[in-house]
Amino acid sequence: MKFTLATKQHMTEFFSEDGKVHPATVLKATPMTVTALKTVERDGYEAIQIGSGVQKKERVSKAVQGHFKDATFKVMKEFRTASGDLALGATIACDIFQKGDEVTVSSISKGKGFQGVMKRHGMHGGWHQHGQKHSMREIGSIGATGPQRVFKGKKMAGRMGSDRVTLKHVQILDVDVENGYILVKGAVAGRRGTVVEIKAN
Repeated sequence: MKFTLATKQHMTEFFSEDGKVHPATVLKATPMTVTALKTVERDGYEAIQIGSGVQKKERVSKAVQGHFKDATFKVMKEFRTASGDLALGATIACDIFQKGDEVTVSSISKGKGFQGVMKRHGMHGGWHQHGQKHSMREIGSIGATGPQRVFKGKKMAGRMGSDRVTLKHVQILDVDVENGYILVKGAVAGRRGTVVEIKAN
């Protein structure tokens, strides 16, 4: 299975060969290094552990430095797949993907903190006339007359964002191998600099 890590840069427009314009997200894919190979015999599952980016040495614990053989990677991820021809210390670049490939993209969405029901769930709020004073953005009735309690799962105010969002069947519009950029069609969840996982379908 093909996979890579990238960081979200910004959104742009991409003009295809037939003249159509598509919204695109620019992802910066730095070369990854294979840091460990998990096997069924030793670890109970098959996976490839990779490291990406550069981190200050004082920000990495000695245990992690020993695991990385004194290397200081900023991001470490595991992908549940067979190692295949990959060996320990091998480098994976963005050229494993090509224009037109369909991939699965996963990232952490923007955190929005504690939000009300109108922003979090799209509720309409209360009336804006007929004596309403401070209840325009309130949730309204939340209970029931018979049970006299609030049912579980009721949409209410609470923490919003900072969720893992996975998009399937995302098309790769272009790959710039020289500069390490991957253009994917549409929007990708997260702020600029968010780590994005890209896996082949």
